Amino acid sequence: MHEFMKFLICPLLFSGLVACTSHQPIEKTNRAEVAAAMFHERCKLSGEKIYRTVKDVDGIFLLKIRPQGENFSSQYLFDDPYGNDLGGQAYIRSFLHGSHLTNLMNMKDSSINSPSRTGYSYVDVVEPADGKRYRYTGRIEEPALTDSAYLKGYMKFTHSRILANVPAPRYGITYEDISTRADRDYWIAGSSLKIIDLNTNEVIAERVGYLYDAGQGETSGGRAPWIWAADHSCPSFGPSPAFSSQQNQTVIFAEKVLHPLKGK
Repeated sequence: MHEFMKFLICPLLFSGLVACTSHQPIEKTNRAEVAAAMFHERCKLSGEKIYRTVKDVDGIFLLKIRPQGENFSSQYLFDDPYGNDLGGQAYIRSFLHGSHLTNLMNMKDSSINSPSRTGYSYVDVVEPADGKRYRYTGRIEEPALTDSAYLKGYMKFTHSRILANVPAPRYGITYEDISTRADRDYWIAGSSLKIIDLNTNEVIAERVGYLYDAGQGETSGGRAPWIWAADHSCPSFGPSPAFSSQQNQTVIFAEKVLHPLKGK
């Protein structure tokens, strides 16, 4: 009777949630309730903390690149589902001046509301393959001027990179997954996004966020748990489907702290 009563009261007390569920089976509906309670506790730690802002930043150093592939349903892959953004070179390009502007120039519906972004003149990245630092820059082109296969007026953003033989940018951006194993047991993922003054190793801004999958890993019908988890996030990504607002989230936060150089 003692163990049975323990099972009944555990979901009611957050302090005993993880310990009480390690040996007892939990029905799916109860799991969702436990996950929601744990998530709301984690949310008390979430939010943006901006300790210092910097004006006229020309370039930044991306200390860590988002992976090319997207994690749809891997429960224990600690790759920061909350921070899900563009991946690979698309992630790098999203920080460059002109990248967002090109998309707006090609939109047919001018009423589309999109967060304004400026972008930076250059972005430095260390290439894992050779350990060398490269500098990325971007530009807007009209392909129709040299290639008749393109429609006149269509604008294209392109980038180039060179080996960086100049000092690295002062400010770096990085992220990490701060989930625990207990979090992931209930499909909760935590994220830390930091902006660092590399001259002093000072964290000048940090955003902590959490999300959880209310379906507790349900994949029937092609459902992707981590994608739909964005509907339950703090800070919130907005109304469902919230995952559509995750792209470019990193550069949006970066520009709140590191204001791009005027005229760029």
